[in-house]
Amino acid sequence: MKESSFIDWIRSRSDFDPSAVPVGPGDDMAVVTAGDKQVLLTTDQVLDGVHFALADHGPRAAGRKAMARNLSDVAAMAAVPVAAVAAVALPAGFAREDAEAIYDGLRDAGDAFDCPLVGGDVATGSGALAITVTIAARPGPAGCILRGGAKVGDALCVTGSLGGAWRGRRHLEFTPRVREALALAGGWDLHAMIDLSDGLSVDLGHLCEASGVGADVVAASLPIHADAASADDAISAALNDGEDYELLFALPRDERLEKLLAHPPFDAPVTRIGSVTAPVGLWLTGLDGRRRRLEPRGWEHET
Repeated sequence: MKESSFIDWIRSRSDFDPSAVPVGPGDDMAVVTAGDKQVLLTTDQVLDGVHFALADHGPRAAGRKAMARNLSDVAAMAAVPVAAVAAVALPAGFAREDAEAIYDGLRDAGDAFDCPLVGGDVATGSGALAITVTIAARPGPAGCILRGGAKVGDALCVTGSLGGAWRGRRHLEFTPRVREALALAGGWDLHAMIDLSDGLSVDLGHLCEASGVGADVVAASLPIHADAASADDAISAALNDGEDYELLFALPRDERLEKLLAHPPFDAPVTRIGSVTAPVGLWLTGLDGRRRRLEPRGWEHET
């Protein structure tokens, strides 16, 4: 079973009152109506042996990653985190001090964004360590930025640099782009945005599918992280490695875009990597100048 096909099955059976659930499954966060307010919700989990290696990385890093992954979803919507709850399934015999270290890691990431850990659940089982976090957020000043608003002719841009996150500890120690997303949404007309968790090639496909568009990516424009520079195929690493937790967004090509590229309102660079096209799939112009289909080859859970 592929994760994406299972999610599609769930979405095909989802039927919500749009006044109560303006945004359901399929975006980085769901949006629900609570009284006269909108509340954004996301949940994610990390598993020992899949998202981290407990023996190598330690429990505090695992807790931090669990919270930071969810905060990256908040960033993708240009939202403001409000609070989090966590559920932890501990292996039998797990040490008290290691459980406390998980809590400290959760707090490390949450406190940096004024996102308190307000509750949760702890259980013990026979399986590997699993940590699940759910975050509630409120829309940012510019409202919710969804995946589905990209327009033909838009520029495609990313923050930071891509590839090689698992070659060191960057997949554990990244800083979610919450502040950067709010700055972008407050100063530019963002049409669509997503965070890069599964790999640029996969997440770009999600954005284009939601928007009903295609995309052209220019390999020579990809900002390659130093962790991937020594890879045999650095371009493939930047496209497919995943867990960069940078932002991919679409916005108009105008003089304000040039200002953003030259002088981002934060420390991370912003790079234009391509353009939004009519809905004819994903394309990559390689270093040799040849244009070929871009096949999504990032991370996907399979069972």
